[in-house]
Amino acid sequence: MNFPFFQTRTTPATQNYPLHITLFLLTVLSTLWAGAFWGGKETLVSGIPYSFCLLLFLSVHEFGHFFATLHHRVRATLPYYIPVPPLPFLLSLGTMGAVIKIKEKIPGTNALFDIGIAGPLSGFAVCTGLLVYGFLNLPPADFIYSIHPEYLTKGGIQAPLPQGALSLGKNLLWIVLEYFIAPKNLPPMTEMYHYPALFTGWLGSLVTALNLLPVGQLDGGHITYAMFGRKGHAKAARVFLLFIVLLGLPSFLELLLSLFKPDAVLFIPPVILQWSWSGWMLWAFILSRLIGINHPPTWHDHPLTTPRKLLGWIAIAIFFLTFTPVPFGIT
Repeated sequence: MNFPFFQTRTTPATQNYPLHITLFLLTVLSTLWAGAFWGGKETLVSGIPYSFCLLLFLSVHEFGHFFATLHHRVRATLPYYIPVPPLPFLLSLGTMGAVIKIKEKIPGTNALFDIGIAGPLSGFAVCTGLLVYGFLNLPPADFIYSIHPEYLTKGGIQAPLPQGALSLGKNLLWIVLEYFIAPKNLPPMTEMYHYPALFTGWLGSLVTALNLLPVGQLDGGHITYAMFGRKGHAKAARVFLLFIVLLGLPSFLELLLSLFKPDAVLFIPPVILQWSWSGWMLWAFILSRLIGINHPPTWHDHPLTTPRKLLGWIAIAIFFLTFTPVPFGIT
C-alpha cells in the first residue's frame, strides 16, 4: 500500500533511516511475540517462523512499490513498518502492515500503473509460495494436541471442536491449492493460525485482496484508474463499495439486533449470515470517509501499453483468487 503526498518534482526523497530501522525492529519484536502466542509457546524464539514469513510478505510487497518508484524516478520513502503491541481487544497479529509515502504527483499513467501493481504482484508470489510450502510441509497430525491437549479424550480421539473458536475463511486460491496439494489430514480452519506458513500465507492473500480493491488510492485503485481512466475507476469504486456494504450488512444487522432485540435475529436467514462479515461495514466506512473513493489524475493521463493491460487483467484475476467473502468467523 502506498499513500501519495503531492508536491512538485524536485530532489530525491530524504530518508529518515533511524525511524525506518526503529519501526522495523519494533515490528520484528511484536511479530515474534504474536508468533509465540499463536504457536502456544512462551518464548520469543518460537515465534521466528511466523515473524519471518509475515515480514517477508510485507517487505516484498512494499519494496515492490519502492523499486517501481525508483524506476520511474518518483520521490518516495522507504517502508514504514507498523508494530502493534499485544492488546487483549485486538487480533494479535503483531503488526498493522507497512506503507510507503509517495511525495510527489505521479508523472504519468504508466508510472501509476507500475507503482500500483508492483506490490500486489510480488506479494502474491510470496503468499502463494508460503501456502504451497505450508501445505507440503505440515507437521504430523497429532501436532495440534501439543497445543490443545484438551482435544484428546481418554481413548486418544480428538474431542469435538470447542464452540466460539475463531475460524478462518477460504478464498479461491486456498481452495485450489487445498484440492491439489494438501494432505488428507489437513487441520480445520479453526486451528490454522497455529501453522505459521499457512497462516501468514492466508494473511498475505487477504492483504493482497484488500489492497487490490479498486477504490481510491489503494493499489487496485491505481491499477483501475490507469486501465480504465477516471470515469471507469469511479464506476468500479462505487460498485465495489456497494458490494462490500451488501456483503457486510446482514451480519452487522445481526450484531445490532443481538444487542438490542435478540428475538429479531431469527428473521435473518442463516444462509445469508453464512456469507456475510460485519467487518466489511468498517472497511466501507474507512474507504468512503477516511481514504476516499476518488483518484486524482497524474501529470499526464494516457492509454496503457498492451503488455501493461494484460498485467492489469492478471491483477484483477489475482483479486478474485485472493478475495475472502468471510475472512473471520466464529464456530
